[in-house]
This record gives sequence, C-alpha cells and structure tokens, in this order.
Amino acid sequence: MIPEAVVAMLACARLGAIHSVVFGGFAANELAVRINDAKPKVIVSASCGIEVQRIVPYKPLLDEAIAMADAKPELCIIKQRPMEKAEMISGRDLDWDELIAGATPHDCVPVAATDPLYILYTSGTTGIPKGVVRDNGGNVVALKWTMSAIYNMQAGDVWWTASDVGWVVGHSYIVYGPLFKGCTTILFEGKPVGTPDAGVFWRIISDHKVKALFTAPTAFRAIKREDPNAEEMKKYDLSSFEALFMAGERLDPDTLRWAENALGVPVIDHWWQTETGWAIAGNFLGLYKFPVKEGSATKPSPGWNLQVLDPTAKEPVPRGEIGALVAKLPLPPGTLPTLWNNDEGFLNSYLKEFPGYYQTGDAGYIDEDGYVFVMTRTDDIINVAGHRLSTGAMEEVLADHPDVAECAVVGVEDSLKGQVPIGFLVLNAGVSRDPDEIIKEVIQMVRERIGPIASFKKATVVKRLPKTRSGKILRGTIQKIADNKPYRMPATIDDPAILGEMEEALIKLGYAKAREKEG
Repeated sequence: MIPEAVVAMLACARLGAIHSVVFGGFAANELAVRINDAKPKVIVSASCGIEVQRIVPYKPLLDEAIAMADAKPELCIIKQRPMEKAEMISGRDLDWDELIAGATPHDCVPVAATDPLYILYTSGTTGIPKGVVRDNGGNVVALKWTMSAIYNMQAGDVWWTASDVGWVVGHSYIVYGPLFKGCTTILFEGKPVGTPDAGVFWRIISDHKVKALFTAPTAFRAIKREDPNAEEMKKYDLSSFEALFMAGERLDPDTLRWAENALGVPVIDHWWQTETGWAIAGNFLGLYKFPVKEGSATKPSPGWNLQVLDPTAKEPVPRGEIGALVAKLPLPPGTLPTLWNNDEGFLNSYLKEFPGYYQTGDAGYIDEDGYVFVMTRTDDIINVAGHRLSTGAMEEVLADHPDVAECAVVGVEDSLKGQVPIGFLVLNAGVSRDPDEIIKEVIQMVRERIGPIASFKKATVVKRLPKTRSGKILRGTIQKIADNKPYRMPATIDDPAILGEMEEALIKLGYAKAREKEG
C-alpha cells in the first residue's frame, strides 16, 4: 500500500496494458496459480510489506512462485523499501528507482471502451481463483457517476477508502473512482487499531479534512472492541466529516448504531461484489437520502433490476420472503463482461442457474418498501428440520449483546435435524464476566427473537475469528472444520493460525474430531 502501487496501475492504464493486482504476502503456490492464468509479461513488486508487528519480505515468495509457474515473466521490477532489501536476479530483475530516474513520459494509448482495463482474481467456490475482467469504458462511466450519486463527492473533496488496492474496493474507490471525479484520494498503509491505536482513523480524518470514509464493518468492530466508548474520537476535530460508508460484508445493526451515535453523521451500508465493481444496492446521498433501516443496504442502484427468486422453482417469492438475490439482465456499465480466458466459467458461475438473470450468490429479501436485506451467502442458509434459516439473522441477534464485539454463526451437520447453528463470540476489550453466562444470554436472545425453531443451543467464546485480509469471516471454512470435511487453506486468509484455534473451540463443543486439510 505505497504510492508506487497506484502509479504502476495508472501507468498500465495509460499504456493500454492490462494489470492484475494481488495483495502482498500471497503464498507462493497461490501466486503461481494466478501467474499461470494471467501470463504477465512484467511483474511489479515491493521488496516487502509492513504488518503491525512484523516485516513481510515479498521477494522470496515471488521468486518461489515464478519458479513454480509454467508462465514466466520477461521482467520483474522491484521497489526496494528501506525496511527490507530484496536480492535481485541478474537479467530478470530491475530496480524501480533506477528505471524512474531514466524514464521519459509516454503518450496515452487509445483503447476501445470494451478493451480490458484489469483482471482481478476472486476466490471461487472450488477454491480455484476466477479472473474477473473489468473493461475501460463502462468502468469510467459507473465510477465517475457513483462518486457523486452515491457518495456525494465533488471535484476537490477529500475522500478516503480505508481498504487495499489488492481488492476491488481499492481499484474502484482508492484509484479510479475518486481520481476520475477530481477528488483527493488517501492511500493508507496501516490498520484501524494497533498503528498506533484505535484513534488512527480519526487522526487521518482530522489531519486531511476528509469529507467521507469508506471501509468494512470489520474495521469498525475492531475500533469498537478496543475503544467501546469512542474516547479516542474526542481528541480530534471531525468537523469536515459528513458520511461513513460500509461494505464488504453485512453491517450488523449494533455496529451501525455505535458508529451513528459516535460520529453523528449518516452511516450508509451498501452492497456490491468484485464482479460488479460498484454498488448493487445503496443509499444515494447525492441523489436522495432514504431513511436508514437497520440491516438493510437500502434500495437497488439505478441500472439494477434486483429480484428475489425461489432457488428451486426459479420464480419470484413474495415481498419479505428470503430467497436468491438475482439481477435481471442486462447488467449496467462497469460490471464484469466475462472471466479472463474463461467464458464458459463465466456463464456457469453467474448466468446458468437462473436463466435471464445474474446470480449474485447472496441470499436475502426485499421488503414492502423496496428495501434490500442481504442476509448471507446462499450457502449460509441452513436447513434446520426442514426450516430454511439465515445465519445472518442469528448473527444480528448475537451482535446486539452489549459484551459481544463480533460474532459468526455457522450451520453444522446434525443427524436429527440435518443442520444446527453454532455461534462464535469475540468479546469487547475489558469484559471480565464469566463467558458461560454470556453464552446463556445470547442463546436466550436467539430463542426470544427468532424462536425455538432456530435450535440455537451451542456457542463458544473465541479470541478472534478467521478472516480474509479484506475482513470477511471465513464461515465456509469453519463449517468444514466442524463437519470434519477436507478444506483448502484460503489463499486470502489473514492469519492461518486462527484455524487451529477454531478447531480447538469446535472440539470442545463436540465437533471437529480430527483435522484433515487439502493441499
């Protein structure tokens, strides 16, 4: 997350070259898979990345990946950071700073609107990455329009997306969107807590007069856990700050209320995907601000004909009933035209199951007022004794407990009911109560709010939850551990050690008898 990363992306765009960004520290074999698929002519890398308590050398991972890959780059360009000097391979590796010193400007290269701008890999259900393609023209149109229509940003405003350029959010709203609109964009190498404390977001907003922030709910849950009373916020002048946007996972009502109360500005949830490049549903501060409904991503974006279909009958379900969230074709500008070198995979993944519709892979419902509620991934709808239940709805209840910082609910196999839900709780910093008492209370809360039908009887307190580097909780992997099924270590996992902690927690609950892992 250094300026050179953005410079390299924009240089590719200027030349008409296609870029594919992956975040630093990728395991060599996963990087090799992407190199084989994209077949890059040049690979650009920093010598290292900085984590909260360690330096991560990138070059050994890159060298190993290139050795493993069948497709070999002609050149590697390495930005040597002062914290870690990379070993260079003569004839292949070139120094970024030396090249810049001798470089001359190059004119923009015209390309067709439909030519690819970038490839961005997203994890498939099989664990094999899918290369989402983004075109040039549709991307510019969608992102420039959304900067004002959704985010209410104008040229000259200061915008901050606290994400990573390795994710779609970084592509759309650190690099291309704000710059097309003429906004100042902030690039931040750090975390919401620990670099140095839970006040770093407020310091940056204050120092740079940020008008709006876009981040993931997990970032705010981390801040809330460390600083439940928002004491750090009181140290800074946030008078420039007008709105907070959240996406990447469901925004639970507890985190929404905490942020609203602490900040006193609109807190806007919106829903989108790597494949779509921008919001499928949101609240449009530059057009009309709808009243916020807790748990809802508000209304479908202009250009999106969003519907809820029964997964079996493929027919629309009544308002308020949960089903598969799908978008009637054609898709609006900026969305994926295909997968890289895999048109067949594109059709099978997104268009086959519901003919005439784009399959989002998410489940939810649309209420009587047209508000969209994204409850969970389609695979996180669990079947308890014939009743289809959303684990997301149960997580909302758990997150409402005053001692719970964040949580996850997964469905595990049960010989009697088919599946039953189990909960994982991470407690707020400073909570010293007996965990068993908290567990009893959340079980009772689910019983009261969702009913005995949920069969929610087991939960455990854990120190942390396994997540991707973008903050998504790896519910599917937890489920496989619980059901004693083989699983692949997700390439995007933030800290692999957490899976061992989850296995221990599951064994105590009577699940996960033995660990078996693919690959």
